[in-house]
Amino acid sequence: MSPVRRCSRTACGRPAVATLTYVYADSTAVLGPLATYAEPHCYDLCAEHSERLTAPRGWDVVRLAVDTGPARPSSDDLEALANAVREAARPQERAAGPGAGPAVGPVGPSTREVNPMEVARRGHLRVLRSPDS
Repeated sequence: MSPVRRCSRTACGRPAVATLTYVYADSTAVLGPLATYAEPHCYDLCAEHSERLTAPRGWDVVRLAVDTGPARPSSDDLEALANAVREAARPQERAAGPGAGPAVGPVGPSTREVNPMEVARRGHLRVLRSPDS
């Protein structure tokens, strides 16, 4: 299990519940639910800092619905994780069938640069390669 992400504000150690992204072209700050994983140009904020957020004069703030309660895995999350692990454990079987595509590689569209450690993706789950392989 991954460690709890903390608020990006200096000297704040509370758990993050929201992600702040700036859209400079539109002079807009977007505050939404905590992103699936940390992005280099986004800021994770705790409940207190997300509630007190202000933007520079002339900027708009878009607040998307944020659940400030602690995140708990749902049965759908657990089932998706189990399916992703099963699928990653048998990549040769997928490629063995007639007309089957490659066993590894990004799954689905992505606008981000592909992470060299990422082997496959299904929804918000990522399969990562071991650093020593």
